[in-house]
Amino acid sequence: MDPLSIILWPLKWVVELLLTGWHSLLSLAGLDPEAGLTWVLSIVGLVLVVRALLIPLFVKQIKNQRKMLEVAPQLKKIQDKYRGKRDQLSREAMSRETMAVYKNAGTNPLGSCLPLLVQMPIFFALFSVLNDAQHSKTGVGPLNEELAQQFGSASLFGAPLHMSFSTAMGEGEVGVMVIAAVMVVLMTSSQFITQLQIVSKNISEETKASPMFRQQRILLYLLPFVFLFSGFAFPLGVMFYWLTSNIWTMIQQFIIIRNMPMPGTEAAKEREARLARKGKLEVKDTTDGAGTVVIQEKKPTQRQQPVGKNRAKKSGQAKRPGAPESGPATSGK
Repeated sequence: MDPLSIILWPLKWVVELLLTGWHSLLSLAGLDPEAGLTWVLSIVGLVLVVRALLIPLFVKQIKNQRKMLEVAPQLKKIQDKYRGKRDQLSREAMSRETMAVYKNAGTNPLGSCLPLLVQMPIFFALFSVLNDAQHSKTGVGPLNEELAQQFGSASLFGAPLHMSFSTAMGEGEVGVMVIAAVMVVLMTSSQFITQLQIVSKNISEETKASPMFRQQRILLYLLPFVFLFSGFAFPLGVMFYWLTSNIWTMIQQFIIIRNMPMPGTEAAKEREARLARKGKLEVKDTTDGAGTVVIQEKKPTQRQQPVGKNRAKKSGQAKRPGAPESGPATSGK
């Protein structure tokens, strides 16, 4: 067994457990266990569970990106300070100061990549299980021979889930080709919309002026064509998984950009405008020291709870017997 298979074995076992678990639940609910719809819904349930479990990693990634944005001005100062200095001492000093900034902010440049690296084996295991099952290959765990054969022979609207557009074209299956083509278009469109949300609304003007953003802009229009052509080789069952995952990502990205946008972006301005219309924004300080107006979200005021007589006596708020009434001082004549 190769090292990759050893790493993926426990992940594939969990994936098979979730897939067969959803299949059993849907079968108990009255759906035909051999029907393609039952297996497609099982795939959808599998993706929803896995993506829900990965939400903490996604939130961690967002927080790390924000911290990296906050320390960007400090990093630029360090780069300007040592610009043009090539000696060993200067490089070491620049490295120490940079690491100190990361340490004080509680972040690191690899923090944004780590969640993605953790997700890659999980998604690869998902793809592997679905692809093997559609070819009636017995899994490593709960996906036994009977279930694998059911999955491999299942069809939706007359289109076998194990077939791809290229396979259907070779066999003259027009119905499968139509369904596969629609799936590829939906996959590509959802991927494009997800990336467009980030590029158009959640990137600051400073970042848009960088060469890295121009490269990202090119990839925005290039990657859909990659998915467009590679999608024709994916079996229908795998495309259902991919489309469900893309839709989850698109909705998740929309919610994050709307409610937790990056500072200084178009999405942040739109959020401030929405809060201002609801009266939930206030100007806390005139400027932040750099000529920028600081706007903070209002915190809900706490309601003053009524104080009982006994509690008031203990806190010294009640009037002592025989004590003079408090009021404006008067001068006696």
